[in-house]
Amino acid sequence: MTIQATNGFDEEVTPEVLQRAVALGQRHHRGSIHAQSLRYLPDTRALMITFGDQTAIVLPVANYSELSALTEKERQQLSLCFAGSALCLNDQDLHVSIAGLMAMSQPLLEVAKTVTASYNGRLRTPAKAAASRENGKKGGRPRSLTHSGSV
Repeated sequence: MTIQATNGFDEEVTPEVLQRAVALGQRHHRGSIHAQSLRYLPDTRALMITFGDQTAIVLPVANYSELSALTEKERQQLSLCFAGSALCLNDQDLHVSIAGLMAMSQPLLEVAKTVTASYNGRLRTPAKAAASRENGKKGGRPRSLTHSGSV
């Protein structure tokens, strides 16, 4: 099967096309990490990454081999790149994903899992709605059994 690629370069940019493009960009922007600022804290040998709502994470350089191999001067020269999703040091051709750095921290990973589980638990899926209706017909959510098997 052959799929013919389309060339959208000749498409006229009407207000509707522009609006669709902006909406698509906003959806993509919401789904990923976009840091606003980066500071190296020499006293604690850590990087502070700040986000749009002024929350920040502080990552100890010693925990990351890519960063601990850098000199103090090079750490001061680190900057944000790729729309705030990575740390870069162009002189060394170093590009490190912020999400990847966060995923290497077990406590940060546990926080992310907890937040995700909490969020997903609040979602109303068709399966949850059906289970809720069935439980309602039976008089409510079934009681949990204790370890001994009794209610």
